[in-house]
Amino acid sequence: MKSVDYYFSPVSPWTYLGHARLREIARRHGATIAVKPVDYGRVFPVSGGLPLKQRAPQRQAYRMVELRRWREFLSVPIQLEPKFFPVSADLAAKTIIAAAPSGAEKQLDLAHGIMRACWEEDRDISQGATLEAVASACGLDGTALVAAAAQAGAQAEYDRLTQEAVERQVFGAPTYVVAGEPFWGQDRLDFVDRALGRA
Repeated sequence: MKSVDYYFSPVSPWTYLGHARLREIARRHGATIAVKPVDYGRVFPVSGGLPLKQRAPQRQAYRMVELRRWREFLSVPIQLEPKFFPVSADLAAKTIIAAAPSGAEKQLDLAHGIMRACWEEDRDISQGATLEAVASACGLDGTALVAAAAQAGAQAEYDRLTQEAVERQVFGAPTYVVAGEPFWGQDRLDFVDRALGRA
């Protein structure tokens, strides 16, 4: 069975820009997607990355150029500077993890809803009430999911996935892995498409 390991952060605009296209590519190839939200606050220190506000001014400026460019190219109406960004991704990531028993498609629906809430709707995805509402809109039990996200089991899985990402030399979001080959960034989805075609 063809598969994609999908390492991401729900506060990453690049993840959001690629999310629907990844799903379409996977569907076309009959591939499954393993949903793996990870803590990039722990990935960056061991991979040479920096949080956005600590990056050099020219890097921050070019990021805005690229976001605008990709927004227009893909016709995805993201806010370049959403009201609630940056915020902690931890509760959102663990809510996606807590949805695993409902299946990967529901997790992917939830991740999309959470990212849209941040990047299009100016909602605070670090807040349980926002996550409950988004999950409920996806047909999930939002109250139960957010409660489960606060439990030790969700934290343990978040830790495990983060360590797995570090061990697989993931350093940015999103990262897609096909047959052991990593692809960093939504701008590499054409290569993911080709890799699944060969798999």
